[in-house]
Amino acid sequence: MNKVTETIKDIAPPVDFFPYPLWVGILVALVAAGLLFLVGWMIYRWVKKRSSHAPPTARDSALARLEEARQQIERLEPYAFSILVSDVLRHYVSAQFQMPATRQTSPEFLAGAAKASAFSTEEKSLLAEFLEVADLIKFAHAEAGRRESEVLLEQAIRFVKGEAHEFAH
Repeated sequence: MNKVTETIKDIAPPVDFFPYPLWVGILVALVAAGLLFLVGWMIYRWVKKRSSHAPPTARDSALARLEEARQQIERLEPYAFSILVSDVLRHYVSAQFQMPATRQTSPEFLAGAAKASAFSTEEKSLLAEFLEVADLIKFAHAEAGRRESEVLLEQAIRFVKGEAHEFAH
């Protein structure tokens, strides 16, 4: 039995598996956790930013364009200004109410609006008044000045905002 015990060796101590000190392992783990947190935070912000930028509504776009037109009221002649404001209003109606306002004459546009239940009586009246003044300036080359341009702009803004009742006579 002596020979058997001599051939069996004692249990070896544990082998260090990680070749670096413990503090290096902890530091690497903290840096990795920080990077994961940073990437997660960046993804969160990207998704939040992307979802918070919904496309502007037809109303928002029209109001922005009308405010841009207000800045040009001094520079543009009433003829050009009436074309600009009329174009904004027609595009708004086309986008908001799915009407072919940009491809219609004013009488066709008003006839379509008269049949549409989307417009109140005051809105129809304001639309008719707006188009009458705009057409007089555009096609009849009626005398117009800054005051007429301002009236057209205010009518268009009230219509887009849905405040036609405030303008009705």
